[in-house]
Amino acid sequence: MKRLVQSIILAAAFASAAGLAKAQNMKIAVVGPITGSNAAHGEEMKRGAEMAVKDINAKGGVLGKQLDLIVADDACDPKQAVAAANDVVRKGVVFVAGHYCSSASIPASAVYNEAGVLQMTPASTNTASTDDAAKKGWNNVFRTSGRDDAQGAFAGKYLADHYKGKRVAIVHDETVYGKGIADEAMKAMNAAGLKQTMYEVVAQGDKDFSALISKMKEANIDVIYYGGYQTEAGLIVRQARDQGLKALFIAIGALVGDEYWKITGAAG
Repeated sequence: MKRLVQSIILAAAFASAAGLAKAQNMKIAVVGPITGSNAAHGEEMKRGAEMAVKDINAKGGVLGKQLDLIVADDACDPKQAVAAANDVVRKGVVFVAGHYCSSASIPASAVYNEAGVLQMTPASTNTASTDDAAKKGWNNVFRTSGRDDAQGAFAGKYLADHYKGKRVAIVHDETVYGKGIADEAMKAMNAAGLKQTMYEVVAQGDKDFSALISKMKEANIDVIYYGGYQTEAGLIVRQARDQGLKALFIAIGALVGDEYWKITGAAG
């Protein structure tokens, strides 16, 4: 919570400079996937923000002002993210905790920069989120999560160190997030001397992965490194086990919630 308070104080400085902090209370927002396949993570963001605002207000608020929280939904969709960003900006927020998906954070950041609103994403890992902002000279975009190049580099070296001589499949869901980390992992793995046996792409929303699993069985895949979200990952694991593919499944941070386990059941 200390980091959130520091962020809001910085946001207040942004707002004061822009002449926006005239209301009795200070408006902030949390923007994430309240609906859609990542709604469980959006709910986590919403509850965390509500708890933080309650605690901060109980201790006197920020710079003598109480915080008013606005919750907005982007469904992890780029167009909806821009619409949500414009909506909270029109409502006078000075700080946004969001977005969750990199594909939402990156386009929304342009809206926040133009309005002088501080944006801090708790989950967007794509390097472009902050790197592109820095190249443009923006000073309002921050992240509290690790980057694709850091997570991918670690995973790639881990794969090369632990599965030398094994058949590895790199699979991603073609999202900014999933592809970003998968490609970074593959690059690091290749640099460390291990070449992937397969490189495959799936689509968000797919339900049937039998063709992909059959292909991996034919290639005698030992390890699957997956870049993407929990829904498709869970279905791949469950269907792989049903089809007799026993390959080790290694994936990324989006799978840490309960949703993955609900989908996989015992196969997880």
